[in-house]
Amino acid sequence: MTKKTRTTTIATTKTARPEDEKLGIGASFAYGFQHVLTMYGGIIAVPLIVGQAAGLKPADIGLLIAACLFMGGLATLLQTLGLPFFGSQLPLVQGVSFAGVATMVAIVNGGGGIQSVFGAVIVSSALGLLISPIFSKIIKFFPPVVTGTVITVIGLSLMPVAANWAMGGNKKAENYGDVTNIALAAGTLVIVLLLSKLGNSTISRLSILLAIVIGTLIALALGMANFSKVTTGPLIAFPTPFHLGMPTFHLAAIISMFIVVLVIMVETSADILAVADIVETKVDSRRLGDGLRADMAASVIAPVFGSFTQSAFAQNVGLVAVTGIKSRFVVAAGGVILVILGILPVMGRVVAAVPLPVLGGAGIVLFGTVAASGIRTLSTVSYKNNMNMIIVATAIGAGIIPIAAPTFYDKFPEWFATIFHSGISSAAVVAILLNLLFNHFTLGNPENPSVFAAGTDRLIPAEIAHCLQHGDHWDNGKLLDANNQEIPITGEQPLTPQQT
Repeated sequence: MTKKTRTTTIATTKTARPEDEKLGIGASFAYGFQHVLTMYGGIIAVPLIVGQAAGLKPADIGLLIAACLFMGGLATLLQTLGLPFFGSQLPLVQGVSFAGVATMVAIVNGGGGIQSVFGAVIVSSALGLLISPIFSKIIKFFPPVVTGTVITVIGLSLMPVAANWAMGGNKKAENYGDVTNIALAAGTLVIVLLLSKLGNSTISRLSILLAIVIGTLIALALGMANFSKVTTGPLIAFPTPFHLGMPTFHLAAIISMFIVVLVIMVETSADILAVADIVETKVDSRRLGDGLRADMAASVIAPVFGSFTQSAFAQNVGLVAVTGIKSRFVVAAGGVILVILGILPVMGRVVAAVPLPVLGGAGIVLFGTVAASGIRTLSTVSYKNNMNMIIVATAIGAGIIPIAAPTFYDKFPEWFATIFHSGISSAAVVAILLNLLFNHFTLGNPENPSVFAAGTDRLIPAEIAHCLQHGDHWDNGKLLDANNQEIPITGEQPLTPQQT
């Protein structure tokens, strides 16, 4: 090998992105199916809630669910594979956003009907698409103190979802919260932990999927799973454009949905930065803008087939962290599965037959991992002689309030409640504003911020300082030289008392 060839090979290795790894068709679809199972309960919940509020017949609600699966798959493919100016090319699963549920139900109850919801989603998403270049410029306002806080709150805000699944999912059911439901969830959780500890690398990575399968079999043996409705209904049903009627456009509904779109864009920005941190890849303003444009473009098209606003699913960010599978092609395979589920309702009915307590047990690990990833990011933040501690404390507190007290903002104006009813949005807004206040507009900040500063100084051994060269710097947990090339750190032994 010539010197030139060696140089080229090394350069190629350094520029390769972790998310571009290809695992093969079989492995990709296996891991992709795991992503589908993780988000399936969430993606069907929105059409169920909105469809029932609109008074749709069961058959129409079924078509609404199929349309949401179909559009979720298309949006996932656009986000992961990408087109020019569209798609972040990151392992992000797209689906119907929870952020708009309350607003869409309010539009329906206000007399606008499901058609008014579709019209509001189309217009508000188109406006979001127009302003996405502005949003893509705000990446500098998302330092680790902001992203770490938001990621932590994302994980914490998803815990009620896991708890609800573990209790049975339907609060009106007689067995909701029954010990058998919680025991099944706990058993699934134990299986996840055992497979993670005792299995080989492949089994460990598939621990969530295998635990869901085993948990479902246990539920079937105990009579807690029902697959009798799998064969009920059509085998193939292609989403038909405007099958629930042509959209109508009302100004109040559009304004309400546009607020939701702004919330979704904040959440999607946080999810893009979160998964980039987990994958250990770089996201610049252009890539962030491409991801937001994919979100908004999919949301504009979604109502044509009977779906709603699309956004990245935070729970699947946790799955990427748990499995360590960073390939975007794995998530793209999950997108293909979602498209198939959207046109083959029988397959969707099989997945829907998985008991919610089983998903709840797996969800505890998944959602907890998201929070742990945020804590890991916060550990890289400097708290010395700055106000970062109070930023984190206040933003996390703001994010926990709507989780702990869901009715906290019920008496506030609708536009305000729409934003702050989401713990993720609350934490994001507060963290961004406080970061601007304390870290960008520093006039008036005290030199020694008392309890909000780090307690002790750090000392660096002289032998370490001598190894540093001009231009060496620390960035996102890595030591880089003046050319931004990573400097390997050898040895894992702690320093002796003499060295410190």
